[in-house]
Amino acid sequence: MIRVVVADDEPVVRVGVAAVLGTAGDIEVVAEAADGREAVELVRAHRPDVAVLDIRMPHLDGVEAAAELARIGSATPVLVLTTFADDASISRALGGGAAGFVLKTGDPQELIAGVRAVASGAAYLSPLVTRRVLDGLPTTRHAGSAHARVAALTDRERDVLGLIGAGLSNAEIGRRLHVVEGTVKIYVSTILGRLGVRNRVQAAIVAHDAGLIPPDA
Repeated sequence: MIRVVVADDEPVVRVGVAAVLGTAGDIEVVAEAADGREAVELVRAHRPDVAVLDIRMPHLDGVEAAAELARIGSATPVLVLTTFADDASISRALGGGAAGFVLKTGDPQELIAGVRAVASGAAYLSPLVTRRVLDGLPTTRHAGSAHARVAALTDRERDVLGLIGAGLSNAEIGRRLHVVEGTVKIYVSTILGRLGVRNRVQAAIVAHDAGLIPPDA
């Protein structure tokens, strides 16, 4: 069972998110927060598999809460949930270390898919967000230097990076490359460090810009 903390300052939204996730069968909402500060405390207390945070909340917004969780060493990945798909919101979320970004106005199944993806160690972007990112957000793109950046990686690390860019989880990458999941985790950690990126979403953008995503992924 995937354990989730949900944070949104609108009670109706919190109820709706919990209801959608409850239909999945493998997801359980263990706590709900009305602001970012409360969300951080609930994540510390419950240690959920995923934190679903609204990007605009009082006290701490979703990005600030994600940054605070990273500061205190929380291993819980953050899925940002928002009504806004503007460049600034996307850039803040990705730059702040969020593992995924889902729109409230999207298909409810995207929310379920996003929670499952980030819980498994993968990154997830709502399709609309993916298009905006790959079409050129200036604060997250490194097209001119992508090839130079991946040149420092080994052949196997480039293979792993390409599969990260395709949205595969560590387990899926392991099966694809015939290595154990623990080895994939080591590769991912090394790749993030060598590329100088904070999370898998940013790594996936580099993989796309460098042309590393395999066509059959």
